[in-house]
Parts: sequence; structure tokens; C-alpha cells
Amino acid sequence: MKQLIFLLILLFPIAAHATNGYWAHGYGAKSKAMAGSGSALPLDAMDAASNPATMVHLGNRLDVGMSAFMPDRSFTAGSDTGGNPSCILPGAYESDNDIFFIPHIAGNRMLDSRSSLGISIGANGGMNTEYDSAVFSSFDNPGGTASSPTGIDFKQVFLGLTYSRKISNNHSFGITPILAAQSFKVTGLEPFQPFSSDPSHVTNQGSDYSYGGGIKVGWLSRFSDSFSAGISYQSKLWMSRFEAYQGLFAEQGDFDIPPNLTVGLAWEILPTFTLVFDVQRIYFEKIKSIANQGDMIFQPGSILLGTDDGLGFGWEDTTIGKLGLQWQWRPDVVLRAGYSLSEQVISGEQALFNILAPAVVTEHYTCGLTKTLANKEINISLMYAPGEKVTGRNPNTGSQSGTLEMEQFEFEVSFSFLF
Repeated sequence: MKQLIFLLILLFPIAAHATNGYWAHGYGAKSKAMAGSGSALPLDAMDAASNPATMVHLGNRLDVGMSAFMPDRSFTAGSDTGGNPSCILPGAYESDNDIFFIPHIAGNRMLDSRSSLGISIGANGGMNTEYDSAVFSSFDNPGGTASSPTGIDFKQVFLGLTYSRKISNNHSFGITPILAAQSFKVTGLEPFQPFSSDPSHVTNQGSDYSYGGGIKVGWLSRFSDSFSAGISYQSKLWMSRFEAYQGLFAEQGDFDIPPNLTVGLAWEILPTFTLVFDVQRIYFEKIKSIANQGDMIFQPGSILLGTDDGLGFGWEDTTIGKLGLQWQWRPDVVLRAGYSLSEQVISGEQALFNILAPAVVTEHYTCGLTKTLANKEINISLMYAPGEKVTGRNPNTGSQSGTLEMEQFEFEVSFSFLF
């Protein structure tokens, strides 16, 4: 099974999908066009990633798509150093790699009139940066001299097998066992090796891989012909450790994938207009490598990396509100639009090490459409996440301030085949 998941990583070269933390703002072009909402509205076979209970309402179909994700990531190191030698060279730093192509594929097959079986392959990402300079060169010491480029490359891929069943005409449930794989690489962190429980496994070890899984469950209820509600929960995905970076991440290289909960409503306010609203909660604080504080002070002899309570990115749990509108403009054309707003996952004092993962956007504006042909659909979605900044100070750089910034665009197209 590891060989299969490893192959999927190679075939699905995903990265840098930092939208809600490192969660994608939605899955599938239809949901993405409504800012990721739709857990109470059957849309396409990528619904397995939001609410598997909707799958039994989709019929037989295959959905294949590709997105072009274009993040602009940067940080600015302030000139207010106060003469502190342990600071980042003042100036603006832009990350390379500005476009990523992210595929997905999903299918659903009705077993009978009341049950279905589906398969889906999708992705998350988000911690991908590459700065040309040796960002941490001011921290150089006999134990390590910073190299360039500085950055990380983080990839995730998920394979889900979904069973969905109608309990009655108005209620259905779904369950999706999930297999997952992660790939991680980091460069330029040599100055921090002396502060690790395993200095030889902190940085510049190439790509390492982690495997594991978990489960997602969902429920969908239709209270009338025009109103429905859905709820889904994804467990923590228990992953094997990144052994090549067990001296970097907390708990000796552990990097599980956090659980999340989604609740959604869908209301057909007119025969051609449907309003959808989702609330999603992502529990980043359940994962020490993500949530442990990143403002610990590096002092000679201190061990702050790789231990159970070692340094992390300082991310907080986040709640996302997603509002979408679907309009049946013509019998063969559906128009969609959406907006989402999330809580900030990074506080100012955590900015230093989030140079590597500046996932600071909190808003998404989206739109899209579906064009129906004979037994086929063409789906398009557009997303814009306005530039957002987080500014703060870290005790390791004294009075120097730092500002993280990110702005995003995404274009996705998918093709649906109805059987």
C-alpha cells in the first residue's frame, strides 16, 4: 500500500495550497466556486472530501480536474534591529515558485437505488517557500552555517473510498476511510542544529515521506424539498514520522494531520436560486509540530527542536465561515459565487519561523459556472484571496519586527462524465 501512495505523490505533484492554514478552501470546482461551501448540497464526486453522505445523491459519475494555484508569498525584515547581531538582514524577501498545478479525480457508482461506492484522490498543501538567500545567516554559529536557498517543500495526497447510504428518503450517511501520504523537505536551517535533540536530522536531508490514514463520516438530512443540513467530521490522520527530520519537528518528527468538523445548510430560496452556508473548524492545536510555540529563546545548551514540547509554528485552531450562491441561469448553465472568512492561525509573535510557512490569508472571493452538455459537464472556478499581513516580534531577534504577507489566485477547470 505504501508503494501505491508513493506513486500517487509522484503523479499528483501538489504543493503550496495554503488557504485556510494549509487546508484548501474547497474541493472540486463546484464547491470551490462557492468558497468551499456545499456540505449540505450534493455537487460532484469530490463531495467525499466535504461530506461523504451526499455521495448517494449523485448517481454514476466521474470528475477529473486541474487547478492552477498562484500564491504570492513574502516577508519583510524590519530595520529596527537595535544593533542586535541575531537578526535577519533587513529588507524584503520574495519566495520563488509562483504557480502550482494541482489535479484531482473522483468517481461515484450507485450499487443500488439506496447506496453508492465512490473513490476520490485529492490534495492539501501549504507550507512551500523558497527564498534565494541564506535567510538565517545572522544566526550562524560553530554548529552550523546557514545555506541557501531557505525554504520548505510540503506535499500531501489523500485517497478516499466512500460508502454512502440512504437511511430513508430524507436522511443519508457516508463513511470514508482515508489513506494519506506526505512529503517534506527543508533547506537553510543549519544554525539551529546545535539546539536539536538530533542535530543531523534538522535540515538539508532531501525529501522524506510519511504515511498513514484516518476516517471521515458524514450525515445529510433533507427537512423539506427546499432545505437541507449536513454535518461531517474527519478524524486526526495518524501518520508515520518524518525520520529524516526527527530533529526538527516536535515529538521526534511526528506530523499528524489535524481533525476537522464541518456543519452546513442549503436553502433553495427560489426554484433557480440556492443559498449555502458552511462553518468549518480545523483543530491545528491537536498537532504539536504545528501548534507548539515558535517564540522559544535559543540559548547555548538548550534543546528546543525534536523534543515532545519542541518548537513548532505556533498555529491556532481556526473557524471558517463559507457563504455560497448557486443560480440556475439557463437549463444548461449554472452560475456560482462565494465568500469565506476565517480566523487568523498565526499571531504576530510567531512570525519568525512562519517565514517558512506564511499562511496568513483569511478571506476568499470566488465565482464559477457549470456548462452542461450531453452526459457531460464543464466546470470552472476562480478564487482570489486578498493580500494579508501579520506583523510581530520574536525574542530571538530582539526589537526587530517582521511582516509576513500572502496573496493568492486560483483557476480550476474540471470535466464531469455522467453515466
